[in-house]
Parts: sequence; C-alpha cells; structure tokens
Amino acid sequence: MSPVTTVPLSIPGLDQPLQLQVHGSRDQVISQRLREAGIWEPFETSLLLDLLQPGDVFVDVGANLGYFTVLAAARVGDHGHVYAFEPDPDNFALLQANSLANGLDQRICAVRGALAEYNGHGTLYLSEDNLGDHQIFDTSGTRRSHSISLLNGSEYLGSRVTGIALLKVDTQGSEYAVMAGLMPYLQKLEAPPQIIIELTPLSLRQAGASGRALIDCLAKLGQPFWIIDHIEHVLAASTAEALALWCDNVDGCHGDEGFMNILVGPGITGA
Repeated sequence: MSPVTTVPLSIPGLDQPLQLQVHGSRDQVISQRLREAGIWEPFETSLLLDLLQPGDVFVDVGANLGYFTVLAAARVGDHGHVYAFEPDPDNFALLQANSLANGLDQRICAVRGALAEYNGHGTLYLSEDNLGDHQIFDTSGTRRSHSISLLNGSEYLGSRVTGIALLKVDTQGSEYAVMAGLMPYLQKLEAPPQIIIELTPLSLRQAGASGRALIDCLAKLGQPFWIIDHIEHVLAASTAEALALWCDNVDGCHGDEGFMNILVGPGITGA
C-alpha cells in the first residue's frame, strides 16, 4: 500500500468535522485534490448532502477511499445506514480506516467486492497514478492486475435492505454491469432510489456494453434524468433519448473520452 496522509475535510453544511486518510503523492487525482482543497467535486458533494436525510440508506458502488461513504454516514445519522462496495485492497483499507477514524463504522457496511451481474471472480486492472481509475478491462496491456470478488447486487442487497434513498455508481466503465445486476431488486422496491451515476460511453464500450445500453437500463425505472453540471452547479433536465443520442454521438468519434455524471430521479424539490 502506498504511503497515506490524513487531511481535514472542508465541507459546507456538515454538522461534524471529518478527516480522511488519503493516498500519498502517487495518486495525482482524488487524493491530491483532497490534500489541496479538503473537498472533492463540490457540486456533487452538496447534491449528495441535499438528497440524503437522517435515517436514509445510501449505497456507494465504487467507494474508493470512502469520501462519499463518510459524508453520507455523517448525514444519515445513527438511524441511517451506508453500504459501500470497493474491490481494490488498498482503497478498501483506507475505506475501513476512514470509517473508524470518524467514528462512523457502526453506520457503514464496507464490502470488499465489485457489484456485477453475477457472483464470481473478476480481474481489476490498476492505474499507477489515478488510484480511483482501476478498471475491469485493460486497453494498454501494461496495467498490473489482481483478482477481485464479483457480487450480484440484487442478491446481496435484496436480503439486507428494504429501501434505498440514494445510490451512487462510479465504477470506471462497469456501470452497466452494476445496474443490470441491481435492476431486479430496484424494480421491486416501492419507490426506486435516486441514482448518481457516471456516464462514459468509451469506457462502457471497452467493458463490453455501451452508453445507450446503460441509459436504456436506467430508463426502466421510469424516473426523470438530469445532467449534473459541475461548471454551473445546476441540475439540467434531460431525457433518456437525448442522453442515449449523446452516447451514440460520442461513440461515433473515435477515441472520444467525453463523460458526464447524471442524476436519475426526482432531483431536489424547488431546484
């Protein structure tokens, strides 16, 4: 495991101080940003806090070192619960350490594994300088790799959780497999969760799916779609067909690495 540093978080609207152990200088993205500013993706951070209430259940798929996991656990309080899935052992160690260090481990169920369409084993291909960019596919042939556990989300959560307020999925291309595995469970819920999910057509295609397939899957829940605008700090209303067409257009440009984060659900009342 790479050397770690502890940094205080600077998050507006939180009721308690939080700190995170982060990767050392080797990680040049999330950990570096947290060391510099004490916050990651400020608009998405505020969105998550606005969407969660005390007593809620939050599911974090691709939890990394636990940034959103810890924020959510602080927000949902003693009567809420957080399920956090992270397959990489180094990231998972930080996830556990951060849960304990902030006194939130009783609210957090940290699972070392990746959600997928089936239970089994897979391979995680590791990025050397962005420790949040490990992938289930290898395009360069040069990435180190190790075996990981795959868990069907419907089977895992179906026996443990009767409802989810918010689901976050950021898995570097395996978002379709995650959602396909969760869909039988989500479609049985009285009310589907709000979903924050990354949409990266190139990575989805490299993982054997597509952006359009992911949008079509999400559309089965019958919820509104929003683009999370990190520049203007607004939710921009969209539709399944508009987003699927955008994915098709990105796919039509060789090597286009365009991506966006989207929210699936009612959004914020009054926003």
